Formats: sequence, structure tokens, C-alpha cells
Amino acid sequence: MNRMTSFGDLLGPQPVLLPEISDVEDLLLDSADPVRAAADHPAASIAWAHLAEAALARGEALPEPVNHDVVAAYAFARTGYHRGLDLLRRNGWKGFGPVPWSHEPNRGFLRCVGVLARAAKAIGETDEYARCLDLLEDCDPRAAAELGIE
Repeated sequence: MNRMTSFGDLLGPQPVLLPEISDVEDLLLDSADPVRAAADHPAASIAWAHLAEAALARGEALPEPVNHDVVAAYAFARTGYHRGLDLLRRNGWKGFGPVPWSHEPNRGFLRCVGVLARAAKAIGETDEYARCLDLLEDCDPRAAAELGIE
């Protein structure tokens, strides 16, 4: 029997759907401090994504393109990216294949990859920027657009 993945690839791996980390997600939805959420739940990419996005927004508002906040965003995003890779691998991901944006628990990881791409571009790390775009494309072709990345 031929089975098609939800991404239309007959032979490709099934999409990875990460488990919910509801306690962290609930904290962040209740406007909890993302620093506290990351410190209390360091394995949760979503907490790192909140930190990275806030730092990048602050950094982009400054006149100099490379600044403390952009570098902090890069570091926060890289941490969330690596914690997300760990969780993806524990859930069957082999380093490639679908990680759908439509599945809410996947978004912490994908958001970290998006901020990592934008921060890498801002500091002139073009190879890392390209790798992040490729990863987003491999995970979900819609992810970059959802994250506002060209």
C-alpha cells in the first residue's frame, strides 16, 4: 500500500509533530516573563523563541545594524534551535523531512530557525542565513512566509 505524507511525498518521511509543552505555553500566553520561562524550562524552544524575537526587535530598532541585541537574538535563537533539534530527534526526525508549521508545538523550533536566519543575515553570516532558509524550506515550504522571511 502506498502512503502519501501530508506534504505530498510518496516516499518521504512522515511529518514530525512535536508534543505540547503546555505548562510553558500557558505561562507565555499569560504574559509570563520569557526569561523565567526559559530558565525554568530550558528545553522549550518556544521560550527561547520569545526571547530571540524580542531581542531582534530591539536590535532592529537601533541605528547600527550589528549591536548587542542582534547578537543576543542570535544566541537565544541558536539555543532554541538546538533544544528543538534534540526534541525533534527524540520524536523520530532524522535531520530532514516535514516539521509542519500548522502544528502549534512545532512553531517554537521553527520560530527559532527564523530568528536565527534573520540575525545571521544582520551580522553578515550569509552561509548560516542560507542554511536556515534551506532548513525552513525542508521543514515546511510555508514556514518562511509565515515568519515574514523573504
